[in-house]
Amino acid sequence: MVDSLAAFSIVMLGALPFFEARYAIPLAILQGFPPTEAFLLGVAGNLLPVIPLLLFLEPVSSSLSARSGICDRFFTWLFARTRRKSERFEQWGSLALFLFVAAPLPATGAWSGCAAAFVFGIRFRHALLAISAGTITAALITTLPVLGITAFLGGMP
Repeated sequence: MVDSLAAFSIVMLGALPFFEARYAIPLAILQGFPPTEAFLLGVAGNLLPVIPLLLFLEPVSSSLSARSGICDRFFTWLFARTRRKSERFEQWGSLALFLFVAAPLPATGAWSGCAAAFVFGIRFRHALLAISAGTITAALITTLPVLGITAFLGGMP
């Protein structure tokens, strides 16, 4: 068992945008965390901001738009541009959101998935399920090779 401060740091790293579980888990494994514990901590951290983001992106953007002409123009432009090019995303809905979050690539993940769900108007429950499943899938995609590499090299450092 790894100490609680180290575990907390992995959860917090997993919660960071652009870092997320896909980097927190391999880092935890390389620092000596048991793989299952690293996986659970990284995914938990990655999912930590999802509910607040899904709940508050719309009210915050509405408030900013109402108070600032610049924000209003930005969100008007964003929605017009996105919805004009969103036929495929809207056609596939939650499945597209899942695939977007599951791809362990830069600028994809739970944070970006929350923004996409907001912009495309995907309902909370559907977005939460798609983002959660995508996060777990991306975490598996990045964790399994790390386990293979560490096993090939003779175990954990």
